[in-house]
Amino acid sequence: MNIRAKICGIGTPEAMQAALDGGARYVGLVFFPRSPRNVSIATAAELSRMVRTGTRVVGLFVDPADDMLADVLAQVPLDLIQLHGSETPERVAAIKARFALPVLKAVKVAEPADLDAARAFEGVADMLLFDAKPPRGALLPGGNGIRFDWSLLTGRRWDCPWMLSGGLDPDNVADAVRATGATAVDVSSGVEDAPGRKSPARIRAFLTAVAGIRGTA
Repeated sequence: MNIRAKICGIGTPEAMQAALDGGARYVGLVFFPRSPRNVSIATAAELSRMVRTGTRVVGLFVDPADDMLADVLAQVPLDLIQLHGSETPERVAAIKARFALPVLKAVKVAEPADLDAARAFEGVADMLLFDAKPPRGALLPGGNGIRFDWSLLTGRRWDCPWMLSGGLDPDNVADAVRATGATAVDVSSGVEDAPGRKSPARIRAFLTAVAGIRGTA
């Protein structure tokens, strides 16, 4: 099975090139000032110009105002909007209606009830992203390098495509896919040398590991 990979939090041409050369299906640009992976609109515009046909550019936002989304979209050609905050299904629908782009909605998972709550986004979001719920007091809503219990996804079926995130790295991504049946995976901190500093070598290793996965559900 062909597993699609997303490299999130790209901030340099070197990291972008490694993602593109390795066959990443999605590349993520973070627009969240508190994140060490935050990029300026100007930098994001430069990075997006490197992207080739077949790779989709994802903009990550956390509870964004419409004005912020409009400012970014005026200069950066995004293919998807990723919402990684506390956005409601109604807010997701409103953003889709105004900006006419598909939305990837992150769902923070720690227990079965979190996945039950995700059902409210089916039929609204175009794709779901299951990420680990951040620990109490964490400054970031994602990219914390922690994973949730993959068995929580066992046997669940969803009415929209979904992506697995949370603590993935080159060494565990194959196990994660086999445990969950994920057909798309997202990595950020797992391909870094330090918070916000992507490693081209680790990006290549992750994408090589994803390409080598066989026999998944």
